[in-house]
Amino acid sequence: MAMQNGELSKNLLCSQTHIWNHIFSFIKSMSLKCAIELQIPDIIDRHGSPMLLSELVVALPINQGRTQFLYRLMRILVHCGFFVKQGEGYLLAPASQLLLKEDPLSHRPFVLAMLDPVLLDPWQNMTKWFQNEDVSPFDVTHGKGFWDVLGQEPRLGQLFNEAMASDARLIMGVVLERCGDVFEGLDSIVDVGGGTGTVAKAIAKAFPTMSCICFDVPHVVNGLVGTKNLSYVGGDMFEALPNANAILLKWILHDWNDEECINILKKCKEAIPSKENGGKLLIIDMVIMVDEGATNLFESQLYLDMLMMTCVTGKERSEKEWAKLFFDSGFSDYKITPVLGSRSLIEVYP
Repeated sequence: MAMQNGELSKNLLCSQTHIWNHIFSFIKSMSLKCAIELQIPDIIDRHGSPMLLSELVVALPINQGRTQFLYRLMRILVHCGFFVKQGEGYLLAPASQLLLKEDPLSHRPFVLAMLDPVLLDPWQNMTKWFQNEDVSPFDVTHGKGFWDVLGQEPRLGQLFNEAMASDARLIMGVVLERCGDVFEGLDSIVDVGGGTGTVAKAIAKAFPTMSCICFDVPHVVNGLVGTKNLSYVGGDMFEALPNANAILLKWILHDWNDEECINILKKCKEAIPSKENGGKLLIIDMVIMVDEGATNLFESQLYLDMLMMTCVTGKERSEKEWAKLFFDSGFSDYKITPVLGSRSLIEVYP
């Protein structure tokens, strides 16, 4: 009986720890945000050798009496894998290379955008949303949709565009290196929802004979200057798209519900030639894993799915769900290439 009671106590305490770790998991995110805003990764990187805590305190734009508190911040960030200790000094961990302000692949803007209060506050209203008729918790919180707020608040709009550009630089480097053949033979391509043109610029540079169009809402692309084979076009993807051999949708469809996606996909199909004439749709998006063994990737997909539910009308989809969208939109076939971490490259044919 004593052994049974001992096992029960152990299980209860393990369960308590499990609950605590999930209650307080937001602390990892906010500690990371603090480190980025203080530019800790950049300061350690510029130091060039293991940086002592006392040296870090002097180099940071903080109250010099915060030494003991900075130690506690650095301790959790070491635990989370963003820094490593070497002796008494701190060095960057591999993940922190993506947090450096001047790194071309920096995810600093992405971190700051996703942890902005405008995007965080809706999580407080998820319960209320489940009980009412609002479109999303974001609408419950702000009284309007995400895209409306984005268009009306320049600060948030710029932050969001910078976040998407930072992701685009990383992902397009991988796409062009590992899947560049999907662009071979194309005379023209339209990057739908292309923001300020990070993806279109990368394609235009890699394929100088291809005509590349960055298509987005007018207030995003107005005033942007193209190059010899890159142009900017403003419009509404729910109304019409420029004609081209191929359409690219990078991280677009997961923002929208099935009905909205079918509308977008039909506009894509209208803008490209038949499969026999080389027309195709390229999608970069998540395909929810069936095999949940790759825990980190699957967890990322679940997080993004919940983000779509909370802030917009979209979702992350399984292959079965993607296939239904494609066939319901009039496409004939598709091919999924899972080479982009938690995301995949999907080729869809008319």
